[in-house]
Amino acid sequence: MAMGKHCPVLQIVGYKGSGKTTLMEKLIHTASQKGLRVASIKHHGHGGPPEPFHTDSDRHAHAGSVIAAVEGNGVLQLQAKQTENWNLVDLIDFYQFFQPDIIFVEGYKHTNYPKVVLLRTEEDKTLFQICETIICSISENNAEAAAQNVPHFSKAQEPEYLAYLLKKVGEYYELF
Repeated sequence: MAMGKHCPVLQIVGYKGSGKTTLMEKLIHTASQKGLRVASIKHHGHGGPPEPFHTDSDRHAHAGSVIAAVEGNGVLQLQAKQTENWNLVDLIDFYQFFQPDIIFVEGYKHTNYPKVVLLRTEEDKTLFQICETIICSISENNAEAAAQNVPHFSKAQEPEYLAYLLKKVGEYYELF
């Protein structure tokens, strides 16, 4: 990915226990196997900060450093604090430095990137009212989203929805 050019972003949204992290793992694995440089962002929407790394850089952060990192063998663990929550657009801009081919995002329901809605219960259909740019939905069976105007897959259709999502994101961004 050339510097200055934004890469495709695909969001995975759903309520707790809907399978977001599992789908993220599958998408990351599939895209990586295709030779893509994959980046991921997870929104910790459960209140409070994410669990610390328990490293010396964590000690630096607790001592007052606004940005602390530890690096070893090509792995960088970074913590950065600010007075307000990070917004997804700023995080995606930051990620561009690492030149990913695609960014998968878990969460951030209220941002406007192409997204997959995961449905677990009938009540989860409220996501169709609060989310924009939905490219498909996935649930245990096909009945949950029959009335919606987006393609729907059952979780049993894994090869089909993984292929569809990578193709659709490529089309959306006119890249692949």
